[in-house]
Amino acid sequence: MKQEICSLLQKVREQNPLVHNITNVVVTNFTANGLLALGASPVMAYAKEEAAEMASIAGSLVLNIGTLTAPAVEAMLLAGKSANEHGVPVILDPVGAGATTYRTETARMLAKEISIAAIRGNAAEIANIAGEEWEIKGVDAVESNKDTRDLAVLAAKRLNTVVSITGKEDVVTNGLETFVIANGHPLLTKVTGAGCLLTSVVGAFAAVEKNYLKAAAAALVTYGSAAQLAAKKTEAKGPGSFQIELLNQLHHVNDEDLLRISSFNYHRKEE
Repeated sequence: MKQEICSLLQKVREQNPLVHNITNVVVTNFTANGLLALGASPVMAYAKEEAAEMASIAGSLVLNIGTLTAPAVEAMLLAGKSANEHGVPVILDPVGAGATTYRTETARMLAKEISIAAIRGNAAEIANIAGEEWEIKGVDAVESNKDTRDLAVLAAKRLNTVVSITGKEDVVTNGLETFVIANGHPLLTKVTGAGCLLTSVVGAFAAVEKNYLKAAAAALVTYGSAAQLAAKKTEAKGPGSFQIELLNQLHHVNDEDLLRISSFNYHRKEE
């Protein structure tokens, strides 16, 4: 399993998939640079006049509700339905779901109206989109003694999709099969857009691997390993240097690095 997960990075680089992002204004540049560094091809097409057409020719579509506006939501719906019609996987990042009614209702609406291949968020965002209670502060989950593994499985079953909850440990599940990933670094929490870029990286992997559980797991393993390599070079300098080095390591990390650095467990629950 480890070899299979770690080998997907090379598949991304060989296929150079087009990842269509309708994301938030805070992270657009960082997301585009991160996808380029990884080996994918980013495009940001927000206008309702072209969103559906762009989605139809993309390898994947990433919908990120970080800076919501009515026109953006309209474009997301058009792009999402077009992606569904053309067999293009849709990845949802419900940024801040639970913080305001508008965000929560928009995230739930998108998950209902569009067939979502995978959702990536923190515990509070996933809980609120799945109808569970979990305190959120702005776009950050508040610490809780609740079990994120149980939450991820519950959300995957309710939403009928692959769910990735990222935090101190990352949990990726389809409700039956689960990966628990221990890669990453605390400096990721000091860089605006680190989570949003990760969601787009999930999109890059989903574009080349139709088993979306494995695609999401490979994305998180790759991203977390790159973060560890970046932190090793810049930890004494701080988050500004780390952010730049993360882009460098997304470019340089390879399957041999992943086999050496990656740390995850996989289990399957019998039905």
